[in-house]
Amino acid sequence: MGGFFGVAAKEDCMFDLFFGTDYHSHLGTRRAGMAVYDEKDGFEKSIHKIDNAPFRTKFEKEANSMKGTMGIGCISDYEAQPILLRSHHGSFAITTVGKINNVDSIVEDILKSRTHFFVMSNGEINSTELVAALINQKDNLIDGIRYAQEVIEGSMSILLLTEKGVYCARDKFGRTPVIIGKKDGAHCAAFESFSFLNLGYTLERELGPGEIAVITPDAVKTLVPPGDKMRICTFLWIYYGYPTSVYEGVSVEEMRYRCGRLLAKRDDAKPDIVAGVPDSGTAHAIGYANESGIPFSRPFIKYTPTWPRSFMPTIQSKRNLIAKMKLIPVRELIKGKSLLLIDDSIVRGTQLRETTEYLFENGAKEVHIRPACPPLVFGCKYLNFSRTNSEMELITRNVIKELEGTEDVSDEVLKEYADYTTEKYEKMVEKIGEKLKFTSLRFHRLDDMIEAVGIDPDKLCTYCWSGKE
Repeated sequence: MGGFFGVAAKEDCMFDLFFGTDYHSHLGTRRAGMAVYDEKDGFEKSIHKIDNAPFRTKFEKEANSMKGTMGIGCISDYEAQPILLRSHHGSFAITTVGKINNVDSIVEDILKSRTHFFVMSNGEINSTELVAALINQKDNLIDGIRYAQEVIEGSMSILLLTEKGVYCARDKFGRTPVIIGKKDGAHCAAFESFSFLNLGYTLERELGPGEIAVITPDAVKTLVPPGDKMRICTFLWIYYGYPTSVYEGVSVEEMRYRCGRLLAKRDDAKPDIVAGVPDSGTAHAIGYANESGIPFSRPFIKYTPTWPRSFMPTIQSKRNLIAKMKLIPVRELIKGKSLLLIDDSIVRGTQLRETTEYLFENGAKEVHIRPACPPLVFGCKYLNFSRTNSEMELITRNVIKELEGTEDVSDEVLKEYADYTTEKYEKMVEKIGEKLKFTSLRFHRLDDMIEAVGIDPDKLCTYCWSGKE
């Protein structure tokens, strides 16, 4: 995944850019960067790896040395960005959030004009560089951005820094947000709405799907109006969004309370306590506890002082052990108890199985599992969500293959397993619960999850659960 932040100000913007970008650190763990423009000194850029230290530590020097009135920054799980380049449009810096599924055909087409791309160490082409190359195919930036949005299969939101302002483009179906904030003498654009609140900005508006706008210190101007079709990713509310985030006017924290409440209404389990897998499962569990009247408790606590999200030692032989070392048990709340545990989702199932074993080892009598979303049956093809990209790793797909007795399962059959009203769905859920050694397992229903979001279902992407585009 990834997140970005851009600012255009009358005064130096580095303070806002530094902290605005840092507030997106929950969205990426590998790369981060900032680029600024100063009328006197021109463009400047810096990129660092953040897989062994947080953004604030890595960019402390730049926070004091870089300067400019406009800038963009990003946190990324993938390619190094922002990139800075010079073209017939002049010099500009660009950062992106999204996924390109048709890279090969785009590259082949562009190479006909005898251009070239830098190849990253893994042999792939930097997606942000590819977007810049698409933009450069056209005579002006606006046509270039529109062209990129049309050609790319997947999704692509863009911040582009020029001498005149920061161009902001939300992907054509609005799968990820671009949110505009304002204060005296400045405007900003962000993935996360909360990222600018402590910097003195107030929410101006969210860009619509496919909308292109430019922000300057004095204004935000729409250059291409939004389209009428939206498919914003529902998983943003379930997991990826920070609790203080708001998308399309819907609070992430409140949505998770509603999720838990609707889970409880359909449940007949009678545990002693309700708990959430920290951190994303906590709000769902609070909603469940409030509705059911069963006490909310914290039978294990995440140890955070030396374990920021972006840090994980690469000792592969101990990977599974290390993954749960952040969780410290409160044995007095576990021993002899029946627990109902809510996590945001089940992907591979490995970590939740180990958490369950961990609770039993510490004396739990029962462990009931209630994921806050339906079973993930289809890998996301629209966004670089690493948790859901590989269908080969999904426990649902492996269980379905076992139940069908074949490696080749059609989409029609997969959709039967995704439908909570079918016998195939019931058998799949039962088998997953057996494999992961849960006392009981019940997933959130798709219709209830959509109700918990509370906006027009036609505006939500639920492909990874339903297989419907």
